[in-house]
Amino acid sequence: MKLKYPINLHKGSTFIFILALMIIYQNFTIGAWVYLALHGTYGILWLLKDRIYPDKQWEQEVPLITGIFSFFLVSLYWVAPFILISSGSIPSPPLIAGAISINILGVFLHYGSDAQKYYTLKYKSGLITEGFFARCRNTNYLGEILIYLGFALLVQHWLPFVILGLFTILIFIPNMIKKDKSLSRYPEFEEYKANSGLLLPKLWGNSSRADELEVKSQN
Repeated sequence: MKLKYPINLHKGSTFIFILALMIIYQNFTIGAWVYLALHGTYGILWLLKDRIYPDKQWEQEVPLITGIFSFFLVSLYWVAPFILISSGSIPSPPLIAGAISINILGVFLHYGSDAQKYYTLKYKSGLITEGFFARCRNTNYLGEILIYLGFALLVQHWLPFVILGLFTILIFIPNMIKKDKSLSRYPEFEEYKANSGLLLPKLWGNSSRADELEVKSQN
């Protein structure tokens, strides 16, 4: 089976899962509704992204047991809505505003950079050093982290932060390092690496050299 099937199943059923929690616990407070809107919509957008500009890493074939394990692994993200809704915790308006802002920024970075990567590589292979990736080599991962950080803030519990931290340390960062090793085959990578951050944008880099790299990538 393709790895994307269990991942898409999880993303697509998130809205239903959260709504079911709200009905079971009879929790229809502002926090529950905001969480449903943010996390539920994120799952729907993921399915749309998979249809419009799919990520090839999710297209790989894996054994059935790996697919089942992947589903239960990403289902750790459901711990956050369970805690929020079952506890009846109500986030304050400033916290809600902050969580929404962080989530929107994350969605923009995640889906925008994935779209740039997909359509750039579709028509021209090579190192991408402009746009979303000019100062950050993993803008999509940064966006995903911000998305789940927004969810965790709404919950006001330590466990969602720990889960996000584990995903970042055990999955995201190793994938970033693996990507760097793959990109190192390009002669201009070392220069690009010096002017960009692994996860956070490197705003203090040599702008003239970065601009030169961007011109090279366009030619």
